[in-house]
Amino acid sequence: MLVPVLLFLAGLIIICIGGDKFVDNAVIVAKHLGMSEIMVGATIVSIGTTLPEVLVSTTAAFDGSAAICAGNAYGSVICNTALIAGISQLCRPAAGVDKRSFRWNVSLFFMFSVFLFAVQYFSGRISRSTGVILLIGFVAYTLGYINIAKSQPTAEETKDKETTSLACALLLMLLFAAALFVGAKLLVNNGIIIAQALGVPERVIAVTFIALGTSLPELVTTITSLTKGYASLGLGNVLGANLLNLLLVIGIPAVITSFPVERATTFIDVPISIIVMLVLTVPVMIKKRGFRLQGLALVLIYAGYCIYSFL
Repeated sequence: MLVPVLLFLAGLIIICIGGDKFVDNAVIVAKHLGMSEIMVGATIVSIGTTLPEVLVSTTAAFDGSAAICAGNAYGSVICNTALIAGISQLCRPAAGVDKRSFRWNVSLFFMFSVFLFAVQYFSGRISRSTGVILLIGFVAYTLGYINIAKSQPTAEETKDKETTSLACALLLMLLFAAALFVGAKLLVNNGIIIAQALGVPERVIAVTFIALGTSLPELVTTITSLTKGYASLGLGNVLGANLLNLLLVIGIPAVITSFPVERATTFIDVPISIIVMLVLTVPVMIKKRGFRLQGLALVLIYAGYCIYSFL
């Protein structure tokens, strides 16, 4: 039992380090190719920070572990919202939130949440056609985000000369992408072994330990934002990651191979993810700022959700 636990932890560490370095080198490549900062942020960086979840769910789909595939996506949304954003709001509530980008992100999240719930309720699975719709949704989200960013006044960008060569950055991107794949395999395979040894369903492992592990990049970003006094930045990171969890973490594996979804995921995880997002976003939508009471409520919901999942 000790070996699977150590390998599981090794997978988490590899995913955290690999994801961070992949994004760094992807940005370097984008700068060499003349891509704007707007395009880099809306595409490469957003995909890169969600890459751990995408790889874990895709690996699980190939291995036939549908419970981990869907559970990781919804578990990450719940973890991002109730735990990470909850702690953020509890420590330093977000203020001065830009309503236009906030509404765009949140409205798409709820629209696709309802869509996925309906698909899972009536068919009990995520089909390839559903995956295609989700990926089209990602394209629409990216284009909308770029349009919003372009319409807003921006500060003068400093153009520092990139010291890392394009060839070196591309090679490092490939190496860290391979590291992410290895980390995802370690996480999924040993997560299944641990679940079987403890008699815990795969879905519970997916929505708790694996979801928390793959959400570590968002946790680090949020903590860094808090220490620097940018609570709204951490909130934006969480909201973006939540939407990409639906569009990419479910969409990409579904396009590769259709997979069934457990009833517990449809009737517990999806409603909880919608509820915690309502608790997080409605007060911010009305008052343009967050409140500590929100943070407390979210953290308590997450604690109750974890306890219920294991019991």
